[in-house]
Amino acid sequence: MLRRTKIVATLGPASERPKTLRKMIDSGLDVARLNFSHGSADEHRERARRLRTAARDCGRDVGLLGDLQGPKIRVMRFKKGSTTLKSGASFFLDSTLGLTDGTKKGVGVALETLHEDVSAGDTLLLNDGLISLQVDRVEGTRIHTTVVDGGILSDHKGINLKGGGLSAPALTDVDRENIKLAAELKIDFLAVSFVRTGEDIMEARRLFEAAGGNGQIVAKIERTEAVANIDSIIDAADVIMVARGDLGVEMGYAGLTGIQKKLIRKTRKAHKIVITATQMMESMIDNPIPTRAEVSDVANAVIDGTDAVMLSGETAVGNHPNKAIIAMAEVCVGAEKFNIPYTSTARRGKDEFGRVDEAIAMAAMYTANHLSVKAIIALTESGSTPRWMSRVRSDIPIYALTPHEATSRRVTMYRGVYPVKFEIDTSNPRSVYQAIFTKLLESGHVKAGDLAIFTKGDLDGVTGSTNAMKILPVTKAE
Repeated sequence: MLRRTKIVATLGPASERPKTLRKMIDSGLDVARLNFSHGSADEHRERARRLRTAARDCGRDVGLLGDLQGPKIRVMRFKKGSTTLKSGASFFLDSTLGLTDGTKKGVGVALETLHEDVSAGDTLLLNDGLISLQVDRVEGTRIHTTVVDGGILSDHKGINLKGGGLSAPALTDVDRENIKLAAELKIDFLAVSFVRTGEDIMEARRLFEAAGGNGQIVAKIERTEAVANIDSIIDAADVIMVARGDLGVEMGYAGLTGIQKKLIRKTRKAHKIVITATQMMESMIDNPIPTRAEVSDVANAVIDGTDAVMLSGETAVGNHPNKAIIAMAEVCVGAEKFNIPYTSTARRGKDEFGRVDEAIAMAAMYTANHLSVKAIIALTESGSTPRWMSRVRSDIPIYALTPHEATSRRVTMYRGVYPVKFEIDTSNPRSVYQAIFTKLLESGHVKAGDLAIFTKGDLDGVTGSTNAMKILPVTKAE
């Protein structure tokens, strides 16, 4: 059974060796993530080079996602590296305090305007919510608080405002430099952290395109404001990432699952791509198998219709990066096996199709789900037709045949879509179908006699020109 849900995995010290990368690709890695929050530009260049070399060695197309750091709001450094905060104690935060002058009494913060965003009664959450502070008063740049839930606070831990509302912009100067790096590396997906509105995505797209990038833009939903503005963000982005770490801290863990389901549903309805991320198999940083709770978490995201599930520390710094890929793949297949697909085309949000190629894609899926079809074959320039197809629930594999390497890597994120490199012989168009059959027969994707649906355009090399659908039985070359 082909796995439909795609796997994104983060590269890092544990997964940057060529042998490890080849194992991960053979085990099911679809998209590799470069986390620009860690490592130098040269380290990212080398990891991208090794990833693409390993993919060629394995005969696979693997997408590359660059994840911008964004305005992660953090405490500065302590004189002794950390301090222990006791419940009931007083503690202050001050953006004007020296960078290394933190003590048990208070610490500096990276956001100069933090004091303008908070007021008495607010709750600040530090270190992924493990430590909570209640704001007592604000005097100038100094925020006086009482420790509600104490613990060890060390250098550079993150700060969230419960309920959201911090004014830090989505893109920093460091992000702007990393956007140029992403364009240089020909990144297939650029992820924007701490998005607030659709305008944040449009700004990132403008900068990326100006730098020469042509990948898709991923909006990471990890702020309360992003959930409130989700419709404009989905409209502006190509991909939505449900980034459950900071989102769970700001909005609370109790409602996080409902928010995740809502985001997946809205994104798919808009014909966009969705990734579910953060702590999916975090115990595998240390352990060779996931917990039962982690298995259920991944399976539920798959059943909800997520296009991809993501591994972070499990593959970047974990002890078992390849085993994490294998476990994730097994859970996805298991969930897909018992997930009864819809056998009719999903309801559309609009009354009319906006484009001819969209209409052809929907017609192909409706036909495939009501006829004994074994394969859907989309000849595509940009990947838009198979993307629309992948929005309809189906067990039938969609093969995206394209001559373009960038398109092949792009569709690696699309649920149920598999890239196939194919050059159309324009001098002999009658041979196209048989050449495709031969390629798919050799790879074992189809058998002689299977019914297959083709979609293609009359104008080869023109994006958005798909205007025809054809149903043919698979035949062997004579």
